[in-house]
Amino acid sequence: MHPSLAAALALSIAGCASFSPDGGFGAVNELTQARIGTTAVYQRTAGEADSARGRVLDLLKQPLTADSAVEVALLNNQGLQASFAELGVAEADLVRAGRLRNPSFSFGRLAGAGTVEIDRSLLFDVLGILTMPTAKQIEQARFEQAQLQAAYDAVGVAAEARRAFFGAVAAQQLAAYAAQVKEAADTSAELARRMVQAGNFSKLAQLREQSFYADATTRHTRSIHQGVVERERLSRVLGLSGEQPDFKLPDRLPDLPLSPAEPRDAEQTAMDKRLDVLMAKRSTEALAKSLGLTEATRFVNVLHAGFQNQSNTGESLRKGYEIELELPLFDFESARVARAEATYMQAVHRTAQVAVNARSEVRESYSAYRTAYDLSRHYRDEVVPLKKRISEETLLRYNGMLSSVFELLADSRDQIMSVTGAVEALRDYWVAETNLQTALTGRSPGTSPALRSSGSGASSDRATH
Repeated sequence: MHPSLAAALALSIAGCASFSPDGGFGAVNELTQARIGTTAVYQRTAGEADSARGRVLDLLKQPLTADSAVEVALLNNQGLQASFAELGVAEADLVRAGRLRNPSFSFGRLAGAGTVEIDRSLLFDVLGILTMPTAKQIEQARFEQAQLQAAYDAVGVAAEARRAFFGAVAAQQLAAYAAQVKEAADTSAELARRMVQAGNFSKLAQLREQSFYADATTRHTRSIHQGVVERERLSRVLGLSGEQPDFKLPDRLPDLPLSPAEPRDAEQTAMDKRLDVLMAKRSTEALAKSLGLTEATRFVNVLHAGFQNQSNTGESLRKGYEIELELPLFDFESARVARAEATYMQAVHRTAQVAVNARSEVRESYSAYRTAYDLSRHYRDEVVPLKKRISEETLLRYNGMLSSVFELLADSRDQIMSVTGAVEALRDYWVAETNLQTALTGRSPGTSPALRSSGSGASSDRATH
């Protein structure tokens, strides 16, 4: 191949290989927006980073909501920004695939017996030119895979931010109710101690009250620590350091919706929109193209062509060309082709398993969602109102001197414990709702949390009086 022809062919193929203005992040934002309703920001410059920090400070001035917690996490989570940087790596590989390898130039000089011999050669990677379109297709597929991965990571951080937000708010509420239970138990234990001193109460009854006070103190201490745990968990996903202002949480969880969601064609939606399913499909397609390239270059693995000339002292310049070719005399690359085929079939089976898992996770997440909704509604409409009516009736009997102060205190504890159960059920609902939305369009939500049973400890205390 003449050098001018090789250079012209290289320029025609590689002339448009350049970086995109947004680094390919526009597609990431479209994928993210369609799944969580919020866009992410890839902070590639100091100005973008400063703008993101300013927005985070503005959001932290107000009590957090689930949506604002997601926005802070997408702006401020450094691990997510590190994931976004993989997009830049993939784009650099794509641009490199569209550019010809630099030619190699060799020069040799021999002198002796009054003569000087000079050899010159310029070699081009002809195989690189011929396979460049296919190589660009493969790198384009990998770049699109990196875009899906960036959106996948963004959706994961958003889901974790929502779960951590609901956990932190619930822990704050539960710590407040645990303090009220402890206060009631403290009052009851102190009253029992004084009545024993006055001879109006048995030692066994006083020990029971003291035992309940000890249990209430334990629960209160644990609830304080759990509040710290949940708050720090939220702080980590928000990416907040000690130098940034602390965040404020609302006093209570959002109310339960009037009716549960009824997603249609949930499993098909997961097959069409879940990012892990799309990533598995794209990965398999890319491997199929890579396998085709492997077979095409099976017998020609190294091919260089170029221009060469030679001049000797006192003689005319001689010109020609040089071809360097690796001959498959010992290794016919059958192992490389077999490896590519096995890798492709491995990807096919993994894609099928991802689809099976996605369908199962959608069904499981919806079951957890409906169960959590029904339990929360049951606490709201049945358990809490019933405990409240019992407490009111006990207060009337106490005012009529038909019941003791200890029954009144026990009913107050029962009512507080029922509210605690209602808070936990409401927290489980919002976490299950987040997991369901994630399972439908984003990614695997992980293992669904077990629905907790709460508020059962108080009824046993009533039996002792």
